[in-house]
Amino acid sequence: MPKESSYTAKLPEPDGSYHYTPEEDAIWGELYQRQMALLADKACDEYLEGARKLGLGPDRVPQLQDVNRRLQETTGFGVEGVPALIPPSRFYELLSEGKFPLATFIRRREHIDYIEEPDIFHEVFGHCPLLTNQSYANFVRRFGEKSVALGKGYSWHMFRIFWFTVEFGLINTPQGRRCFGAGIVSSPNETRTAMEPSASEFRPFDLMTVLRTPYRIDIVQPIYYVIDSFAQLESIIEEDIGARITEAKALGDFAPTFEAKAS
Repeated sequence: MPKESSYTAKLPEPDGSYHYTPEEDAIWGELYQRQMALLADKACDEYLEGARKLGLGPDRVPQLQDVNRRLQETTGFGVEGVPALIPPSRFYELLSEGKFPLATFIRRREHIDYIEEPDIFHEVFGHCPLLTNQSYANFVRRFGEKSVALGKGYSWHMFRIFWFTVEFGLINTPQGRRCFGAGIVSSPNETRTAMEPSASEFRPFDLMTVLRTPYRIDIVQPIYYVIDSFAQLESIIEEDIGARITEAKALGDFAPTFEAKAS
């Protein structure tokens, strides 16, 4: 993440709504239509059904109040508007409370294909549909609870679990491998790469392997981990994560499969 955001978080109006300009609504609509066309045969059914349950569409940027209400009605999860960059401790705390932190700004047109910091398209379109799935929502909440309980010394490795599931996870389905991670479904380049058999390496999800796998946030991912069900995520997060992280630290990281980022 950049040290400082190049965007300013939107503040809510007195009634709790957020104001978006016609241009911002148009950017949302362009992003939405492009990705939904691409995801029709690439995203898992649970994601696509979740987008329908949330009532997402191309007409305007969704209001957080509406997203929160629909999530509450399905799984009891919720959302909370935050600045683009918040401390990891606050991020984990919100998840433990069953609230997904959402950046409220939307990218400018010059960044329409890629933005390093999360905006509302990544947050709502990417993250929120699957929070209508109870097993997935349970996993995210328990992830937050465990992260808070373990504390700062475990934070980096905990986020590797998050990175290779919530952000860049794939799932096996009767129709074949499908994507569900927010970083995949909200990015056309990542979507195409994740569904191209020869473009990257695909590994069955194994907790110890994930904990030892480094990653970069500013490249198309060279490695994806694949789960068999969202119930599997619920099972994984109930393991003794602290002990597994301690073991992973002792074993050390695998060699990176990418070049180091230029300083």
